[in-house]
Amino acid sequence: MKPVSVTPLAFVRTLLLAYARYGVDPAGALARAQIAPAALRQPGGAITSKQLEVLAAQAMRELDDEALGWFSRKLPWGSYGMLLRASLSAPDLGVALKRWCRHHGLLTGDVVLSLSVANEVASLTLLDQGVNPAMREFCLVTLLRNLHGVACWLIDSRIPLQAACFPFAAPAHAAVYPVLFPGPVQFDAPQASLRFDARYLAMPLRRDEKALTAMLPQALALVVRPYRRDRLLVQRVRLLLQSQAAPANAAALADALNVSPRTLHRQLQEEGASLQALKDEVRQAQAMDALRRTTRPIKQVALAVGFRNEKSFARAFRQWTGDSPAEYRRKAALGPSLDQTLDHGRVPRQ
Repeated sequence: MKPVSVTPLAFVRTLLLAYARYGVDPAGALARAQIAPAALRQPGGAITSKQLEVLAAQAMRELDDEALGWFSRKLPWGSYGMLLRASLSAPDLGVALKRWCRHHGLLTGDVVLSLSVANEVASLTLLDQGVNPAMREFCLVTLLRNLHGVACWLIDSRIPLQAACFPFAAPAHAAVYPVLFPGPVQFDAPQASLRFDARYLAMPLRRDEKALTAMLPQALALVVRPYRRDRLLVQRVRLLLQSQAAPANAAALADALNVSPRTLHRQLQEEGASLQALKDEVRQAQAMDALRRTTRPIKQVALAVGFRNEKSFARAFRQWTGDSPAEYRRKAALGPSLDQTLDHGRVPRQ
């Protein structure tokens, strides 16, 4: 497939400000990225993400500044590789990101990165304290996009975003933001930030020094690639199904997860699961809990867990447990007293 040109030339023009700042001719870098200088004078226009990667990589080397002129001091070539190496020995993603944020502050005080968790949502926040105003948008977008890519790379998993927030008005090229940050995008926010499910922070890192050495030469391409695998997808689907406002079908579930129904089914299959199996698992647990803890009529239990009638519920329940709902309820009622008897040693264990 031919690469799609969606990256705005506005980002290229901002990047070229770094060349002007350091008094270096960008002609060679533009030629290497196959960007015509005449195109830069057009108000709109776009290039491919690969072209921007080539240009940015060349600029970082030529200018010896991985920050591309954003900050009051250069970040010499290799600075971000050093941050990644320092985070690689962390036991999980949460510790790795905290290390990244802390060590980034040793490189520059012009931005402050922080990680926080509230209500099971993780927030990576970027506070601007001295970024070159002319380069502010490109700086914030690049830092957050790369940090998101690094996090995905470290755990070898897609991390769906619940929100990407930016402290400026929507630019003329705002349509590209959902491509760069799949998920809800908010402009005019108090701070730049990314929000995602905090459970990803507990995931162990899946990369080592060998993987890092192989990745660094092509880091710009790898850390921003869209990961297909989501190692928490099964858990996320299960929680949605367990919620009182659970989506009723695959389309609604996929919409809640910000993927297409086809992608949802494919990714579940890659994780060795299926939507129907997860639905059955959740309905079984809910039905068993209701039968064990309440005296509600079996017909009401059947309707509550998504069955149209008591007969289909009883058939499914027998397949799950080997008992009818009534038999399971009766055995569950006897269970505590039997367990208590066994614990006191009055009945021999089988």
